[in-house]
Amino acid sequence: MTQENNKDVLLELKDYSITFKTPDGDVKAVSGLNLTVRRGERIAIVGESGSGKSQTFLGLMGLLAKNGRTSGQALLDGKDVLALKPRELDHVRGKDMAMVFQDPMTALNPSLKISRQLTEQLEVHRGLTARAASEAALDMLKRVGIPDPVRRFNLYPHELSGGMRQRIVIAMALLTKPKLLIADEPTTALDVTIQAQILDLFNDLTSETNTALVMITHDLGVVAGLADRVAVMYAGRIVEEAPVDELFDNPAHPYTAALHAAIPRPDQDVDDLVVIPGRPPNLQHLPKGCNFSPRCPKAEDDCIDRPPTLSLLAPRHCAACFHPFPRIEELLTHG
Repeated sequence: MTQENNKDVLLELKDYSITFKTPDGDVKAVSGLNLTVRRGERIAIVGESGSGKSQTFLGLMGLLAKNGRTSGQALLDGKDVLALKPRELDHVRGKDMAMVFQDPMTALNPSLKISRQLTEQLEVHRGLTARAASEAALDMLKRVGIPDPVRRFNLYPHELSGGMRQRIVIAMALLTKPKLLIADEPTTALDVTIQAQILDLFNDLTSETNTALVMITHDLGVVAGLADRVAVMYAGRIVEEAPVDELFDNPAHPYTAALHAAIPRPDQDVDDLVVIPGRPPNLQHLPKGCNFSPRCPKAEDDCIDRPPTLSLLAPRHCAACFHPFPRIEELLTHG
């Protein structure tokens, strides 16, 4: 939504859509999405399951299911990766952009030792010798906090804990020094202590390498100390986008406000937990107006008649809502 200096922009999605062909008709998982990611920026993509956040970036990586199709443009350093041939995409994927998945076992080959899985990345994408690749891989294992890395270098994935496997996957993704790192729910399967360590690790390593980070999550709470900016998705569209502090202080879209209210708090009784009423819409039969209108407490006739577009509310803060919540200073000014 906001205008960026072209030299600062690493990734630009333009009118980007993803459609899945099914026996029951087309499913529009992502609809006309526009998003920019700057070099070295950390952006969180937040939304419920089925909002399209993971599919957005699986499409970018060329990892959609066979019945999935992308349209629009996805410019990485000015090059449209959607237009690349499979072999050209293989060169970009892993080298210039990499992805960390929720379950590290889906990214690790159970029949190969950790050593081979790490060194192969460097031999293929950076042309290193086996010895140089091993040295670089061991160094990265130390940087991601693997205890006794020399011993664990020659283990199989099943011989490591879940937290260590996730660190291995992060090391694998960062070995080739990608410009863009996509992390898809990377802490969901881990306990709270390990979650915090992994988030700190992302923070430190992306700062060191100036790698842009896209953190995909359903939990607004995990992004507060990590992201520079947040984009909130609902039913395949971005409904709000803002710097992280602005989004927490002044959520404008009712869906964002509902997600914020649903964050569990230490002093909150279980019976007082906030739940967003209703269910996300069927992507084959979206509402005529705002996709969130059937669940929205602020919905009026105009919300039902036509879909809102992203509108600028404050510097770098936009929302797709006809009746956004007022900013805190507006509330204070007008009582």
